[in-house]
Amino acid sequence: MAISAALLLGTVPMLPAVAQDKVPSYVVDPFWPKDLPENWTLGQVAGIAVDGQDNVWVLHRPRTLVDDEKGAQKSPPETRCCAAAPPVLQFSSDGKLLRSWGGGDVWPKNEHGIHIDKEGNVWLGGNDKDDQIYKFTPEGKFLMQVGKADTPAGSNNPNRFSRPAHMNTDDAAGELYVADGYGNRRIVVLDAKTGAYKRHWGAYGTKQPTDDKLPPYKPVSITELSKSFSNPVHCVRLSVDNLVYVCDRANDRIQVFQKDGTFVKEFQVEPQTLQNGSVWDLVLSEDPQQRYIFVADGANMQVMTLDRQTGQKLSSFGRPGHMAGNFKWVHNMAIDSKGTIYTAEVGDGRRAQKFVRK
Repeated sequence: MAISAALLLGTVPMLPAVAQDKVPSYVVDPFWPKDLPENWTLGQVAGIAVDGQDNVWVLHRPRTLVDDEKGAQKSPPETRCCAAAPPVLQFSSDGKLLRSWGGGDVWPKNEHGIHIDKEGNVWLGGNDKDDQIYKFTPEGKFLMQVGKADTPAGSNNPNRFSRPAHMNTDDAAGELYVADGYGNRRIVVLDAKTGAYKRHWGAYGTKQPTDDKLPPYKPVSITELSKSFSNPVHCVRLSVDNLVYVCDRANDRIQVFQKDGTFVKEFQVEPQTLQNGSVWDLVLSEDPQQRYIFVADGANMQVMTLDRQTGQKLSSFGRPGHMAGNFKWVHNMAIDSKGTIYTAEVGDGRRAQKFVRK
C-alpha cells in the first residue's frame, strides 16, 4: 500500500518486519473529558494539542452551534440551559477543565488548528477568510499575529497566507512551520519570535509551487502522483530525527522532507479514497525512535498505525458512528508522553476523545 521513494530509484531497502504483537493498540476512555461547567456545549472541534505537562488543549468552533444549543446566550435569554463554551479549553489528562478563553476582536472567523510550543505559548489559525496565524500566552493574552485577514496571496508570496490549516514549532531552531493550506499549496517556515519569513516549498521540495487549477484526484500508482500538493495542505509535523511530515490530504499521501525542504520520500495512504482524502492529520509515536505514525483518516472514520520507515499499515482503530470510540470526521490528533492519543472531530462529530494503550 505504501511505497518509499527508494522504489522510484529501483531499489527497496530491506527493513525488518514489525512484530504485530508490539504494535500499539488502543481503547477509548469514555469518561474523558468530564462534563463542562455552565451548561457549555462544544461545536465542531477543529484542533487538539498536548503541552509539556501532558495537559490537553481543545479548539472548537462556537459558531457551528445551532440556536437551540446556545439559548442562554440570547438577548433576552431563551432558555435556562445551553451556551457555547469558549473556543479554547485546557484539560488535565484526567479530564478536568483547567482554563478556557478566546474570541473577541483578534480571532479567526473559523477556528482551525492549535499548537503549544515549548514555552507554553498557544498558536492557532483559521480556514475561512483567515489568512493569518495567532500567538497567545497560555492565559489567552494576545502576543503576535502573522499574516493579515482577508488578504490571500499565492503560494510564492513571502508575507501572506491563504487559509493556513496547521502549524508546528521547531523550538530548538526558533522556527514556526505552517501548512498553508486551504488556499495555497506549500509549507512556510517563519521565525517564531518575529514572524519573519524564512523559506517555503511545495510538493517534492519545489521552490516555486504552482497555484494552477488541478484535476480531481484519482487513484494512481506512486509514479503517477500529482507533482503538486492539493488543497488542503492539512498538517505539518516534525520528528526527532529532524524530518518534516506533511499531510497532503486530498492526494491521499504523506510527504517527508528535510528541514530545508529537500524531499526524502512519500507514502500513499488508503489511495482509493476520493471523499475529502485520507490523511487529515498525523502524530508520531512517543518512543525514542518514533517507530510509528498515527494517521487521522477523516473520510474512512479511522485512526491508522503506520510503520514510520516504510509507511506500511499495521493496524487501525475506530469505525463510523457517534458512540464512544467511533468517529465522524476525525480531523486532528495529539499524543502525550505516555502514548495516549487524543482526537478531535468536525462535521457532526463535534467532540474530543481520549484513547489509551491497552
